Amino acid sequence: MSIVRQLVESVPLPKMVQIRQRFLSPTVEDINDAVKNAFAVEDSKIMWPTSGEIAVVVGSRGISQINEVAKAVVSDLKARGYRPFVVPGMGSHGGATAEGQKEVLESLGVTEEFVGAPIRSSMEVIQLGDLPNGLPIYMDKYAYEADGIVVINRIKPHTAFRGPYESGIVKMIAIGLGKQKGAESCHKLGFGHMAEHIVQVAEVSMSTGKILAGVAVIENAYDHVAEIQVLPASEILAREPGLLERAKRYMPRILADEFDVLVVDEIGKDISGDGMDPNITGRYATPFATGGPKITRICVRRLTERTHGNANGIGVADTTTKQVFEAIDFEKTYPNALTSTVIEPVKVPMVLANDKLAIQAAIKTSNVLRDEDVRLVHIRTTLGMDVIRVSESLLPVLKQRDDIEILSDAVEWEFDETGALEARLCWQETSTTNQVP
Repeated sequence: MSIVRQLVESVPLPKMVQIRQRFLSPTVEDINDAVKNAFAVEDSKIMWPTSGEIAVVVGSRGISQINEVAKAVVSDLKARGYRPFVVPGMGSHGGATAEGQKEVLESLGVTEEFVGAPIRSSMEVIQLGDLPNGLPIYMDKYAYEADGIVVINRIKPHTAFRGPYESGIVKMIAIGLGKQKGAESCHKLGFGHMAEHIVQVAEVSMSTGKILAGVAVIENAYDHVAEIQVLPASEILAREPGLLERAKRYMPRILADEFDVLVVDEIGKDISGDGMDPNITGRYATPFATGGPKITRICVRRLTERTHGNANGIGVADTTTKQVFEAIDFEKTYPNALTSTVIEPVKVPMVLANDKLAIQAAIKTSNVLRDEDVRLVHIRTTLGMDVIRVSESLLPVLKQRDDIEILSDAVEWEFDETGALEARLCWQETSTTNQVP
């Protein structure tokens, strides 16, 4: 028996209770109608070209129904007589290659067949100019050569900085549409300057007259589309901050402000740019963003299939499994860090042989006087926060809340003979959140 196993295998695991957390949940029922109506409302404010090709910019985030949103935008543009095509707007994601970025779109359901438009993926860019400090400004070549550009993105708090514009249309124009070179330029001086740089870059990009509008998506706490708004180019800077404030109100969270261990079943780029959303875990890779619960240790069990080996975000975890380590594709993981200049998310945490040992190691190092009293939360992903599991030790606090529903009795953890968590046995079929193996 290894010394590592000897040190952790006797650590007790607390009994777990499944609970439902309730959040605000406005929902768009018909994506196509919502997009069509949003364009109709703003039609007169958009500087439509007389004819030609329109680039529809779609990113790599796991936005709810992003394929349907893209399809609806393409359909609306076709109805106006334009020839739309899709451009990946994802900076250095997808391994910073044209093939990789197209593959990311297709993994999100954004295929040429489904959306009804060709995908033109390239890392070629046009330099539009420079910021006052000398940083160059870029735009995707295909998009620049089109007769107009429509940018689709979700509005939400960023994972590494704070400002009036975080993750949204402005950032997509500055970084996503700038491809790897644009992303590298915006990140060159670090996240301490990001809030000002993305605005300056977006202003230059919009001054070309190429940007027609942004299609802003806000999600509710249940990973469903809550709102879709079209922002004419002339109103993007004025209206996006208000949408960000609304998005913050809809955000899910763990309804416990402080606990000892968080176990996350899956992380991946399709879940969050940081693998698991720091706004939920409270673990940020930079000092320029704050918020979320205070957690002593985080354990990650798996990478999602859709992340294709990109383990960005694993570095903020404390323990993980051999299965995760063996699934990491460093060629897909490192480009994001090299472009953003933030390397903390791609560092490797303590690697244990299996799920059981990884969870026990997190408990053992969480500085709890009695391991059996550990306050532990277990989630599937940071996209699915309605039904989660908590240790019995957290119930006295959570039972006092009227936005919590107890769904099960306290149960033991179940592992197979290899120490792998029998995840499907953990979760009662009461949730619409992502399923995990």
